[in-house]
Amino acid sequence: MTRILLIEDNADLAFGLRNNLELEGYHVEVAESGQTGLMRIRAVEHDLVILDLMLPEMDGLTVLKEARRLRIAVPILVLTARGEESDKVIGLRLGADDYVTKPFGLMELLARIEALLRRAGSAEGDGPGGDDGIVRFGSVEVNPATRTVSKAGRIVELAPKEIDLLLALGRRGGAVVSRGDLLDEVWGYAADVHSRTVDTHIAELRRKLEDDPAAPRHILTARKAGYRLER
Repeated sequence: MTRILLIEDNADLAFGLRNNLELEGYHVEVAESGQTGLMRIRAVEHDLVILDLMLPEMDGLTVLKEARRLRIAVPILVLTARGEESDKVIGLRLGADDYVTKPFGLMELLARIEALLRRAGSAEGDGPGGDDGIVRFGSVEVNPATRTVSKAGRIVELAPKEIDLLLALGRRGGAVVSRGDLLDEVWGYAADVHSRTVDTHIAELRRKLEDDPAAPRHILTARKAGYRLER
């Protein structure tokens, strides 16, 4: 049975989410504080973590940062009441795989959960294929087998979805990939759900991997069409 850890201090919301997720067939554990949530992430292997940002004892961003520092690769879906774009970018930068802004609809949340679980399952089954499967551009190498990224021989820390996005672009051999196709392949949902998600992740990849993020040479925009990877 798929195990989900819900880190949420609002008892009513946690109760409602737990009931609905269990009706969908998930096993749900609830942690009511950031500190307890991080302890459970470290102690028990979960398939997905749903993480509120506003938590007692330790805020959600700190939990997220610490989990990624420990190289815990579990998919993390952030719940936030904050509408500021900067908060969402910080969460993605620290390693969140997706986010949902409160108030949210149950069907949207379930779709996001299913997409993250589907992508996680697919990534576990990925192999190198007929060759080594490594995506190379400039001085960057992306290894799908070990899910590591290096630039000029140095490891670069990327969020799981950033790696997935690079691999999706790399598999196209320089062809343009639309935002909609990237959303479907990497996140598993349609373009009308969150088209800015791709743009935010592309900006982060440029910041981390391009020598000059303002004038990228490899992670390129095809105007009104999507993105492509120039090797």
